[in-house]
Amino acid sequence: MIKEEDLLTQYLPEVAVPASVVMAVQRGTGKVLVVLDDDPTGTQSVSNLPVLTSWDVEDFRWAFSFRIDDGPAAAVYVLTNTRSLDPDTAAARNREVVTNALAAASETGTDVAFVSRSDSTLRGHYPLEPDVIAATLLQETGQGIDGVVIVPAFPDAGRVTIGGQHYTRDGSGGLTPVAETEFARDASFGFTSSGLAKYVEEKSGGRYRAEDVVVLDLNIVRGGTEGIADALSKATDSTPIVVDCVSENDLRALALGLAASEARGMKLLYRVGPPFVRARIGQDERLPLTSDEAYAGSAPAPGGGLIVVGSHVGVTTRQLKVLRENHSLAKFVEIQVELLLDGERAAAHIADTVAAVSAALAQADVVVHTSRLVVTAEDAVESLQIARTVSAAVVEVVQRTLKIRPPRFVIAKGGITSSDVAAHGLEIRHGIVRGPMLPGIVSLWAPVDGPAKGIPYVIFAGNVGNDSSLLDVVRKLSSKI
Repeated sequence: MIKEEDLLTQYLPEVAVPASVVMAVQRGTGKVLVVLDDDPTGTQSVSNLPVLTSWDVEDFRWAFSFRIDDGPAAAVYVLTNTRSLDPDTAAARNREVVTNALAAASETGTDVAFVSRSDSTLRGHYPLEPDVIAATLLQETGQGIDGVVIVPAFPDAGRVTIGGQHYTRDGSGGLTPVAETEFARDASFGFTSSGLAKYVEEKSGGRYRAEDVVVLDLNIVRGGTEGIADALSKATDSTPIVVDCVSENDLRALALGLAASEARGMKLLYRVGPPFVRARIGQDERLPLTSDEAYAGSAPAPGGGLIVVGSHVGVTTRQLKVLRENHSLAKFVEIQVELLLDGERAAAHIADTVAAVSAALAQADVVVHTSRLVVTAEDAVESLQIARTVSAAVVEVVQRTLKIRPPRFVIAKGGITSSDVAAHGLEIRHGIVRGPMLPGIVSLWAPVDGPAKGIPYVIFAGNVGNDSSLLDVVRKLSSKI
């Protein structure tokens, strides 16, 4: 077993960095971060920020006009959902988002910077997405990118980087290299390297060599702002820069160093896990929302809530099992994937599911889950297409159910699932990220428009929490348990 405490003995101790210090620096820059979130779970670490599921110029105008504490929002999240798309479509969507954000920024006099938010377990379209953002910036503004700062660490969820190696915590002080976890065997985004420099080389097909990647280890991160800026000064022409982080203080220290680097004239782009934005803009870690806070400003609908589970990772399956064992009043409805892939039976199966769900919501919480057997293809693109077919069916179930019987709340479990439920099932175009439902994880949105306005919507990543976390969130929101 790799012990975290043993690895940390060779590095400087953690340095306390108040969020208020980072916030003051960020406000001084006047920049608004446009966060291209490849699925909606990236919002779980922030609070009181606008989120878009549509990215027309008018959508960005709304987001840039959003006010929090008498000032503009320091960051705007754009739900691109590109982790569920093929590479060409993902690239086109990134270009469109950046182009429209720049147009709205020009119209409103907003100074923007861009963040490519992706998975803390290294799944996603890398290096494609930062490459496309950088190319679009160059085309639209003439501005090149010196370095792409890669920070997948998500300490709240047990993902840390030490000595350039990315790990997952096992809950007992032990660390597992991320390449040895189930996430590395992802059908669409698998990888073999836990060392981030090697990961960059692997995923770029050798375009970036591991020895050319700039590594900011914990001694640099904890060694002071100017040392970070000095290390970043080596970057040119989108040099990959990988960063050690094991705590919120490390992320805040990094934020100060990044700001100092940019003040020197460095042009940086970010490829990051969920908590980076919180640290970068100087937000405090918000306490989990209470039940009263979750329903603030709205009257809960009678009847039960709707829990939609699409993720198939091990922790989600265990969470579903615990929920079933401890919520005896809940109604469980299974969407059978093999029927969805059968053209003759798919429509009838969806109709039967809608009827069962809408009827049960009158008296109980309803858990709609896909069958636990993972159906994939040998080809990554085909595997994504199967996932899209399943997600489209889930969306149709939610959309049709909402018209028949609006639920008290909606929880969506899994990245593709929660994205499609938000944008299409609930037809949320603009929302506000209210805050986390559990410490540092699981985001609650307040829909601003659409048929789900007034219904708390919880985005629950497939790969976070312990076995009882889904049950804990349901208990906060349910009147039926």
